[in-house]
Amino acid sequence: RRDSALNDGQNLNADLVGGYYDAGDNVKFHFPMAFSATMLAWSAVDFGSYMSPVDLRENLVALRWGTDYLLKTVSHLRNRIFVHVGEVEKDHQCWQRPEDMGTPRTAYAVETQYPASDLAGEITAAFAAASIAFKRYDPSYAQRLLKNALKTFKYANSHRGSYTNNTWVKLAVCPFYCSVNGYGDELLWGAAWLRRATSKASYIKYLVDNRHSLGADFNYYEFGWDNKVGGVNVLVAKEAFEKNVPEIAPYRDTAEQMMCAYFPETAGPHMTYTPGESLRHLAKRQVDYILGDNPMKMSYMIGYGNHYPRKIHHRGASSPSIATHPKAITCLEGWNIFASPKPDPNMLVGAVVGGPNVDDKFVGGRKNASETEPTTYINAPFVGLLAYFNANKKISMIGRLSFVKQKQIVYIRA
Repeated sequence: RRDSALNDGQNLNADLVGGYYDAGDNVKFHFPMAFSATMLAWSAVDFGSYMSPVDLRENLVALRWGTDYLLKTVSHLRNRIFVHVGEVEKDHQCWQRPEDMGTPRTAYAVETQYPASDLAGEITAAFAAASIAFKRYDPSYAQRLLKNALKTFKYANSHRGSYTNNTWVKLAVCPFYCSVNGYGDELLWGAAWLRRATSKASYIKYLVDNRHSLGADFNYYEFGWDNKVGGVNVLVAKEAFEKNVPEIAPYRDTAEQMMCAYFPETAGPHMTYTPGESLRHLAKRQVDYILGDNPMKMSYMIGYGNHYPRKIHHRGASSPSIATHPKAITCLEGWNIFASPKPDPNMLVGAVVGGPNVDDKFVGGRKNASETEPTTYINAPFVGLLAYFNANKKISMIGRLSFVKQKQIVYIRA
């Protein structure tokens, strides 16, 4: 790969070069990008001790690529917060490797007299979590991240509302990354990470005072780029368990309810699983399933094992490299590559794709984006999980897993 999108932000007189494309396209969505950075940071914070020095360094390199870019998104916070780069519909009309793309690179922002609590709250979480991850290795950078986390949270909390309430932004990012779950979970999420980064009692008070009004008990069975409620309860519960802080015990109780939902032997609501899933040793089982112990006998991590998707929904993977094909590939020429029955010329080693449907069936192919598209926010949470089980040698499917993890993220760089 070579550089791409070197003029991003130009239409708003800003430098928005860098960061990550969210998935197999060439668009940068800052909301899921920030979540991906938070997940990489959480992996380093809680699972870095299980990584080798080389693996931890690679994790931090990937994280810093994300946080360096996110710092740019709040660099004009007195006036605006940048939310998105690229025109999705026009991008999706072309199948081009990033180096050749000729689609508009329009940048979008929300003026800071208007709200963007969900986006700013997630960026806060990413900065605060990353400040913990870098504190030992680069104290000045960690301090810079924390300073920006505090500034960004102040904006998020004082201008409450969703970033997709802005009509111009909504037209740009919806229906792809609309904030469907609202903004309350991101405010709690940002506060929870600031509490962990600073140990300040004011954030405990914030979490207690705003628990009900911001929805810590609502839809807590989910956790992902849009809904942070499950993660908030687990993160705060960690302190409730380890430090016995009674004020935040309700977060612990809700986290326990969420965990119990994974097992049908317990009372109350439960998660649903595809027929091929086992419910015991859940974390082990989920990793085994992704790495090939499933009804399709398919590894959903590219390059792991002998049977994995060879034609994924990813422009860079499916297109020949500049080295082998220096001539630019036009928008329409790219669709011939998309339709080609040939396997991808560039293996996206370590990328976890969307995977099978609810019946464990996997058809594959570039047309089936829901099955074969890798995203940063699918891959980033997997890093810490693999680190833990690789170190403990408890997962038979992993064997000697030499952390293909970082290539999951690095190859989707802008």
